[in-house]
Amino acid sequence: TKNRLLGSAVAVSGSVANVNLRPGEVFREPIVLDATAVILAHNHPSGDPSPSPQDVMVTRELIEAGDMLGIPVLDHVILGQRQFVSLKREGLAFRGES
Repeated sequence: TKNRLLGSAVAVSGSVANVNLRPGEVFREPIVLDATAVILAHNHPSGDPSPSPQDVMVTRELIEAGDMLGIPVLDHVILGQRQFVSLKREGLAFRGES
């Protein structure tokens, strides 16, 4: 409840161009750890952390899944080369935002 790190896990992997994921895989570890919330993160191998339309769509889907499980998604961070983008801060995918 104090937003401290309980653990980290690689829930999915993919190729340079895409990733296949299931919400069950993403939320498995948070459920086991009895997490009260999650922050999602992934990298863009290109080095450009700009969110793609697919990144935004998947984030919305994971937010919905988290809401159904009672495990809110606090943010989704995309890592690039010496840069990162917070979808929450950019107003993407999260309720009340673009």
